[in-house]
Amino acid sequence: MPLLARVAPAIGLFFLAPLTAEFLMGNMAITNVGVVVGTVPLYGTGALLIREAVRRTGRGWPAMLAFGLAYGMFEEAFFTQTLWNQNWYGVRILDYGYVPALGTGVPWLLFMVGVHTIWSISVPIAVMETLAGPRRTEPWLKKRGFWAVAVFFAIYFGLGAFATGALGGWFATPIQYAGAGVLVVAPIVLGLRLRRTAPSVAGRAPSPWVVFAFALAAGAFFVLLYACDPTGLSPWLAGLPVPAWLSVLLYLALFAGVGVLVRRWSHGSGWSDAHRLALAAGAMLTYAWHSFPWKVIVPASPAADLTSNAIMTVAAVVLLVFAARRVAA
Repeated sequence: MPLLARVAPAIGLFFLAPLTAEFLMGNMAITNVGVVVGTVPLYGTGALLIREAVRRTGRGWPAMLAFGLAYGMFEEAFFTQTLWNQNWYGVRILDYGYVPALGTGVPWLLFMVGVHTIWSISVPIAVMETLAGPRRTEPWLKKRGFWAVAVFFAIYFGLGAFATGALGGWFATPIQYAGAGVLVVAPIVLGLRLRRTAPSVAGRAPSPWVVFAFALAAGAFFVLLYACDPTGLSPWLAGLPVPAWLSVLLYLALFAGVGVLVRRWSHGSGWSDAHRLALAAGAMLTYAWHSFPWKVIVPASPAADLTSNAIMTVAAVVLLVFAARRVAA
């Protein structure tokens, strides 16, 4: 197989991850070329490294999710430090549900858990693996390529974390950083210990359209819950009186409910590539509509913001149509 054809899925994932994580979400406008370039290695290397590590060791989606959680906790605790910086981008993102002993706002922490585990890592991987067809579970990089990505990831994230702290200041205590380190290491250990095959359960998976509708509903609940945060990045539903403690309980209930249902469906008979794509498509389209009421965090004109959201939404729909046709072929 020619080199370009062999690594094409890896290249696609390298760019799809940042485009989904930041620009489809509505955080930034694609007209800001400098921001686009800066976010590619941030998410691209992370998603690619996680995907290759899982597939090279024969593990599955439980490990993918665990490693995605570890990635998100490292990014937010050490790289961007949003778990500690109470005035990030001039917004008091941690005031809602702030716990002094932890040094962070628990609703924001749980929001980041979902954002990175699902959207930054899992969704781009699921879509690109669908497009890869019969190479869905195969490694896309050879050993040298894998270790090159791993080294680049370690250098980029290590230097980035150091630069963030050295230039912007460290916002937490050593004990709090140690606790965050546990949140990074524990999911990695869990992912390495998870069984590579899971036992089947009784019952049949529902239609992919039911799974798609479920993913849309769960995704909507997730993003709308954060919009109720009165001190959040985009509090456009702040008029709804949702106390912080209730927000935390709702996040946990959502994670548990989705986890239980998807695990049961995915281990039942009839679960297929179409179902995996349905989950990813529901999540991706959640980000697409969510980008319009969401405020950009990197300054952009209203016209640039709207144009960026429209372009990314159309691109997401087109990509998902291609993926669906790939499954049906």
